[in-house]
Amino acid sequence: MNQPSMEQAHRVLNSVFGYRTFRSGQEAVIQALLDGNNVLSVMPTGSGKSLCYQIPALVLNGLTVVVSPLVALMEDQVSALKIAGIAAEGIHSGNSYDDNVSAWRRAASGETRLLYMAPERLMTERMLNALSKLRIRLFAIDEAHCISQWGPAFRPEYAELRRLHEHFPEVPIAALTATADEATRKDIKDKLFQGQAKQVVMGFDRPNIRLTVEAKINWKQQLARFIEQHYGSNGIVYCLSRRKTEEAAALLKSKGIHALPYHAGMDVKERKAHQNEFMTNDGVVIVATIAFGMGIDKTDVRFVFHTDLPGSVEAYYQEIGRAGRDGEPAEAHMLYGLTDIMMRRQFINDEDAGEERLNREHKRLDALLGYCETPICRRVALLNYFGEDINPCGNCDICLNPTERIDATEEARIILSAVRLTGERFGKAHLIDVVRGRQTRKVQQFSHQHLAIFGAGAELSANDWQSMIRQLVAAGLMQIDIAGYGALNITKQGRELLHGHGEFMYRKDAVFESGLRKRSQKRTGNEQQAQILNGQDESLLTALKKLRLDIARKQGVPAFVIFSDRTLIDMVNRKPRDMAEFALVNGVGAVKLKNLSGPFLATVNDYLNRNHMN
Repeated sequence: MNQPSMEQAHRVLNSVFGYRTFRSGQEAVIQALLDGNNVLSVMPTGSGKSLCYQIPALVLNGLTVVVSPLVALMEDQVSALKIAGIAAEGIHSGNSYDDNVSAWRRAASGETRLLYMAPERLMTERMLNALSKLRIRLFAIDEAHCISQWGPAFRPEYAELRRLHEHFPEVPIAALTATADEATRKDIKDKLFQGQAKQVVMGFDRPNIRLTVEAKINWKQQLARFIEQHYGSNGIVYCLSRRKTEEAAALLKSKGIHALPYHAGMDVKERKAHQNEFMTNDGVVIVATIAFGMGIDKTDVRFVFHTDLPGSVEAYYQEIGRAGRDGEPAEAHMLYGLTDIMMRRQFINDEDAGEERLNREHKRLDALLGYCETPICRRVALLNYFGEDINPCGNCDICLNPTERIDATEEARIILSAVRLTGERFGKAHLIDVVRGRQTRKVQQFSHQHLAIFGAGAELSANDWQSMIRQLVAAGLMQIDIAGYGALNITKQGRELLHGHGEFMYRKDAVFESGLRKRSQKRTGNEQQAQILNGQDESLLTALKKLRLDIARKQGVPAFVIFSDRTLIDMVNRKPRDMAEFALVNGVGAVKLKNLSGPFLATVNDYLNRNHMN
């Protein structure tokens, strides 16, 4: 048997998928797999991870088994492959028993090239024994960070995949993810490959996503204001609870936004209907808990908005990665406040986990707080966490609207003194009343109006003090006593500051209406597109999008599965008149050329005739 080659891989890339060249990192992963090596690949969302195992699956003769965590993800992948003319099947709970049996028979007969399964189905003894009788050439594990207990979405059933090597010692394994810091990567390699695997780690940067963080003051007003700035765009709003998800969706609906809730407490059919609506149509905002996650591969999401603090830098990176997968400008905006920190600490402490994991999770939360309060470029801070050094990006709130850092050591000592003199028993609201000199019932009840510190911070607003306390907590000078119902305590570092050692630099929160956004400088996806296309061509693009949506609905698949926006824009620029010209459009492979060129060519030619451009 001839050794599979990269020349064959290039032919498949061109003839099947319609692309001329590989993206950065893809060739290294594909070459390693064709050489029979195990590979751990960490590549940013939207960089084409799927092709890294789909192309070897077509070059190698035999069956590739793909492990995927969600039914929705499997269904989209299988639909996209079938439309491209590739024999792919999924065996999962979303299918009927008869459909799963038929899919297995096609795989067992040698007809199927890629077979998708969840880990719990794959790792049964019955399935492993059945697969051992087939010609398995490759295992591909998508969303591989689920293997690691240090990853943002650990799933215990993924841990069983470590046994694959015992059952199939000669079959290479590809583990792929967009979200893995150094500890997670090591954990994956140790568990899955016994430490022996080629590692391909590409840059984590997504420069098209604008990063902004805002102090939480009134989340409903802040959300409504943000969404109004993005009216008509596809977006995702993440909320921490089901109740808040429903509230946020109702709020946006009242503002005329096509907003749909999505959370685990909903009826399965309704949840799936909302997901399909979001995946298929334009101008839809999905308001979700993290239940709306890895199955989402919509390329033209223009924003991700967090109403609450995520659980870690990895979780944040994964969630914002659902924006701007088409490479066009997008925005990731986060609200966070002191209550968020308290809730996240509580969630970690409530985990049924060992001390090592709890300590690591608290450190991960510390890293996210550091990102939120960073005085430097957010992208620099974010990528530093993943071990990548870059120059300031010019596309985050801090780069666009630098906020002054001032020496607030004396103010910090005022609030720290208030914490100490009141016995470290009270939360932020009461402490702010004390330092601002407010004669509340609670202040009088505890005679705190007689403290030397009472009214010492009257010149600052309540919002300023909230910001001050939040930054002191984030900097590790104070901590929230979860068991003490949110009381603030002073840390060792805070005591040192209180006793005259060190300084505290305060970053004044940017006001939402200020230059934070500089909308005159911001390009939305539509504005960027307008620079590529003239007015007439916009009408052609609209017609092609409508045609794409009609075909997608008839086939019961998301619109991007038919053609991506990039392909449609290339189609508009090229204006192909016949099949030979249509074949040159980026993203048009042989099967799509045969099956889809007719209606799209008709639409283009109709446009050319109406505008006398032939």
